Amino acid sequence: MTTTPSPSAFREMPGWLFDLEEARPVALPSRPPSYLRDHRKHLQERFFDGGAQAMPDYELLELVLYRALPRSDVKPIAAALLAALGDYNRVISAPVSRLLEIEGVDIAVAEDLKIVEAAAHRLARARIMQRPVISNWDAVLDYCRTTMAHRETEQFRVLYLDRKNILIADEEQARGTVDHVPVYPREVVKRALELNASALILVHNHPSGDPTPSDADVAMTNRIRDAAEALDIQLHDHLIIGKSAEVSFRDACYL
Repeated sequence: MTTTPSPSAFREMPGWLFDLEEARPVALPSRPPSYLRDHRKHLQERFFDGGAQAMPDYELLELVLYRALPRSDVKPIAAALLAALGDYNRVISAPVSRLLEIEGVDIAVAEDLKIVEAAAHRLARARIMQRPVISNWDAVLDYCRTTMAHRETEQFRVLYLDRKNILIADEEQARGTVDHVPVYPREVVKRALELNASALILVHNHPSGDPTPSDADVAMTNRIRDAAEALDIQLHDHLIIGKSAEVSFRDACYL
């Protein structure tokens, strides 16, 4: 049977036992300090009054970080993310593994950032799916910029259109490295036949930021065009997305 030591027994206990008692974790307050609450409230008011356009990148990022770290000072984390990755768009577009390298970022923070990215992609995609592409070209470009401009590796996508140039499918064909992505014309055309598509738009990004087509880009585009035309499928364009600009093969007379 366990008994409680007497007061005199406590006085005779070694000092290190009391040190252990003092070293036990102390429960954190259920609410953040008042200065953090006031700062967060101020940011929220500015967001609802003026919208995201009224806030610099670091403040918008702070609002996102508060979701995962409601009792923390997130300013240093927002500053570290922007210093490492450049801007808000590159932060939410960064791979999870890269985000977790930043001090203060845990898996909950990374998850929230990727949810924001997924929501942005879905909203942009909703503006173009099942709609005529030619009359909605600005929305197509916005979607491509949103999903691809800030990727750290190359991605190759194909937009499949029906006979009325309505977008019926948007699919990733391949992912690559920082300067190369493997593309197989046969697979692109095969998928077009499966979808009963009548036209294609190719899209890929250049992580370097420079959208100028390489010789390999031009050669690959010509192979896909030739394979598609043999099956009465038209290649409308090939877009290369850079960090702040894009190149249309049609406009640049590559097609």
